[in-house]
Amino acid sequence: MTETTGRRERKKARTRQALADAALRLFLEHGYDNVGVRDVAEAADVSVTTLFKHFPGKEALVFDQDEDHEAALVAAVRDRAPGRPVLHALRDHVARTRLSLADGAPDAAAFIRLVNATPALQEYVDRMWLRHETALAAAIAEATGAPEGDIGAAALAHFVMESPRLVRGHDDPRRALHEVFTLLEQGWGDGSP
Repeated sequence: MTETTGRRERKKARTRQALADAALRLFLEHGYDNVGVRDVAEAADVSVTTLFKHFPGKEALVFDQDEDHEAALVAAVRDRAPGRPVLHALRDHVARTRLSLADGAPDAAAFIRLVNATPALQEYVDRMWLRHETALAAAIAEATGAPEGDIGAAALAHFVMESPRLVRGHDDPRRALHEVFTLLEQGWGDGSP
């Protein structure tokens, strides 16, 4: 039975990936607003009903690894080595997973242009980021023993989520990211003598 379940899950994963790949390719070639879900389903050789079994809406096709990103953020906090500061674990996670966008990799640049040029995708990413931020804040509060809804944990989660955007376009995004996290860790000095 486990072999059948494993095969079924692999088939679902392949279908989901085929849909996401077809969607991104079509959106980049023709523009998000010029491609319908039926076009994506046809390109992936599945029915529209099957598409909606894998994705709740058209915007979700662009952010197909949304749940994985959130789980990885939370895991960076929960699964860090004993004694390792939360900020260090998050800094390393962001550097490892998000800087390809900040570094301007060619495929990432096309993706960013697509999202920035499409209001529906901008709204979706804002909602998605807020959800990730909320999950991260809860994980930070739990890991540090802060009460649920702690404003400090919420603020830290917010700044962590904004850090890739802040360093995008810098000559050395990794150095800039370290500066952002150093500021979070040590606080702001106003430069006064």
